[in-house]
Amino acid sequence: MDLYRASGILAQATAPQTGQPQPPGWMTFAPMILLIIVFYFILIRPQQQRARQQASLISNLKSGDKVVTSGGIIGVVISVKDRTVSLRSMDAKMEVTKSSVTEILAGSDAAES
Repeated sequence: MDLYRASGILAQATAPQTGQPQPPGWMTFAPMILLIIVFYFILIRPQQQRARQQASLISNLKSGDKVVTSGGIIGVVISVKDRTVSLRSMDAKMEVTKSSVTEILAGSDAAES
C-alpha cells in the first residue's frame, strides 16, 4: 500500500522543462567544495599551526627556562631528557612529560639576570 502512495506522489512531480538551461555539473558540487575549504581554514589549519608551535617549543626547552605546564604548575627546568622534563617549583622537584609544557615564560638568559 505504501509503495502505491509513493508512486502517486512521484507521478505528480513536475518534470524538468526542456527549454530551461541546466546548471553545469561542477555547480552542483560548488557548495560542498566551498564547505570543505572553509572547514580547512577554520579548523584544520589552526590546529596544524598549533602543533608546529608546540613541537618548536618542546625542541627549544633547555635547563633554566621558566615554564608553565598544562596543569598550571609554574617551575624552572632543571634537566631535559628524551621524553620528560625535570622541574623545580618552590621546594618541590617533579618530572613531567615534555608534551605537558605549554608555555615558556622566561628563558635561561632572563632568569640569570
